[in-house]
Amino acid sequence: MTTTELLPSLATVVGDRYSTHEVPVRGGTMHVGVWEPANGDPEAPTVLAIHGITASHVAWPLLARALPDVRVIAPDLRGRGRSRDLPPPYGMPSHADDVAAVLDSLGVRTAVVVGHSMGGFVSLVLADRHPERVSSLVLVDGGMPLLPPPGLAPEALSMAILGPAAERLRMTFPDHAAYREMWRSHPAFTEWVDLTTAYVDYDLVPAGEDGLRPATRVEALNEDIRELVDGDSLLRALAHRRHPASWLVAPRGLLDEEPPLYPREARDRWSAEHPDLQVSVVEDVNHYTIVMLPRGVEQVVPHVRAALAR
Repeated sequence: MTTTELLPSLATVVGDRYSTHEVPVRGGTMHVGVWEPANGDPEAPTVLAIHGITASHVAWPLLARALPDVRVIAPDLRGRGRSRDLPPPYGMPSHADDVAAVLDSLGVRTAVVVGHSMGGFVSLVLADRHPERVSSLVLVDGGMPLLPPPGLAPEALSMAILGPAAERLRMTFPDHAAYREMWRSHPAFTEWVDLTTAYVDYDLVPAGEDGLRPATRVEALNEDIRELVDGDSLLRALAHRRHPASWLVAPRGLLDEEPPLYPREARDRWSAEHPDLQVSVVEDVNHYTIVMLPRGVEQVVPHVRAALAR
């Protein structure tokens, strides 16, 4: 276990239950944030929280704060955050095997898995490849295949949705203030809170003489993004799913827009194909704020509690 020196903005949001770990995985070590239960109970249940495609474990402090009696384990996925130097291949099977290794290293036999955005896809593939490690799934605006609108090819859909994110990954910034300023113009973050600052600050890594750059590697995004439409491992995981699952969807998308990532026709299709899936709309949030504003987390937590109670 290690406890790294925290950015001041991060220290303000993670609380005193938080520590970081470097976990051995293929090709190196994975950086993992852990929130231990406030009562120190070694038998406390565990939530494994898996972030989105260009995010990091710093998406999860509000969820951890809302679950003081629970151990929350949140890795930086391969190619992101402080795990950015882990080598390819990326893809959902690689991410699933990585997070299974995290559970092994931290001595966790089974966990409720909460996956946001691409983390939902990783969660499903983890449950398929390592079924004994998962007790239940909470898929937060992710997990179910993305449906191309009429006339748009699957390979075009992914970049149409995440194009702005890909452009950001190719940019450099002189300092944290400049990066914050760019994010302040993002339509999904019109409500700026302490967590927003911590999330944005953590996303920067040194770029040599060019200053700072976003941590997520472009090649990781490019390799992962195509699987969110019809990746073989995802389709297999859905066809063989045997764990209880809740699917929570946001009414607005990555740019705070409508239609959202999962419009009505997508919700109807996947609900019909998976009738045991418990589907809920989380009110008054977008794709980011469903886990990064208190009103989003307050609506997510009851579903996590229900999964823990199972």
